[in-house]
Amino acid sequence: MVGPSLDILGGQAVQAQRLIAGLAKSTSVKVSFLPVNPRLPGALRKLQQIRYVRTVITSVAYVVSLFRQVPRVDVVHAFSASYMSYILAPLPALIVARLFRKPSVLNYRSGEAADHLTHWRLSRLTIRRLPSVVLVPSGYLVKVFGDFGITARAIPNVVPLESLPYRRRAVVRPIFLSNRNLDALYDVGCAVRAFGIIQSRHPDARLVIAGDGSQRRQLEELVQSLQLRSVEFTGKVDSTRMAALYSECDIYLNSPYIDNMPASILEAFACGLPVVSTNAGGIPYIVEDGVTGRLVQCRDHTAMAGAVLDLLADSALALRLTEAARSKCERLYAWNGLQAQWERLYSDLAYT
Repeated sequence: MVGPSLDILGGQAVQAQRLIAGLAKSTSVKVSFLPVNPRLPGALRKLQQIRYVRTVITSVAYVVSLFRQVPRVDVVHAFSASYMSYILAPLPALIVARLFRKPSVLNYRSGEAADHLTHWRLSRLTIRRLPSVVLVPSGYLVKVFGDFGITARAIPNVVPLESLPYRRRAVVRPIFLSNRNLDALYDVGCAVRAFGIIQSRHPDARLVIAGDGSQRRQLEELVQSLQLRSVEFTGKVDSTRMAALYSECDIYLNSPYIDNMPASILEAFACGLPVVSTNAGGIPYIVEDGVTGRLVQCRDHTAMAGAVLDLLADSALALRLTEAARSKCERLYAWNGLQAQWERLYSDLAYT
């Protein structure tokens, strides 16, 4: 398995580790992990701290590791994001797998797939020709790839229910969680503006913003300009600490304008937080408005605030949504329901 280690905290890294942990219990699959961002020893580690030099030296070490490890395995499974990340991370793995005649899985996970495939001809051509299977986590991306004549299969994200305990919220408090990376496409500012409207009605409202990214300073300035109270920026939060944050909060806010199948929504489902989200990308494939959560149009903070205020006024509605969402997690996203799909995929590739 080839992907980012948890040194790059994000959905790919978390899902890779969850998949590895699940397959560790398998009697038919043995997994090794090759990070695309290896920690190098000694003086090389210091060079990794220098911008641009870091990219070159890490990429060389990664490719050398591919040539060492790929001949020893039966299947290469490469996690993928979009644009230059695709070129630097999964593409070398796909090329080396082809050189050694190993079947490969391109596990593509980015909500930016349509733009990527439209504008990056090299990516489009190599995705068509190199991987044995293009695998995605949602029906949304199956459709996106199909629009470009590329057949993709879907296996959903894994949600570790055993480490994300459900808390039944008979009364929903105005305590909110947002835990997406603080980058432009996740539009956390929309959630902040919605929170401003909510706090004008519920002065005791709190907002926890977990994560970091290029927009952090801008978001902190937005909080100040709106004169909001009780907004906490936690910075990056290790995945092992997220269960405590989910338990602490009562409503999950998600406001991207580009997205695929955010694992954070599924984690909120598992923990019993009502989800209020924009309807970006693949989100309507996992959140059914009025059944497992509430959906609003992208960039519409007024509508998001309105959906939240409805839940705060109707705890019975919120409880109905969360119980349906938890049930959906148990049916579709728990490891015991997904293990056979992964084992069948690898077996089919290894023995054909």
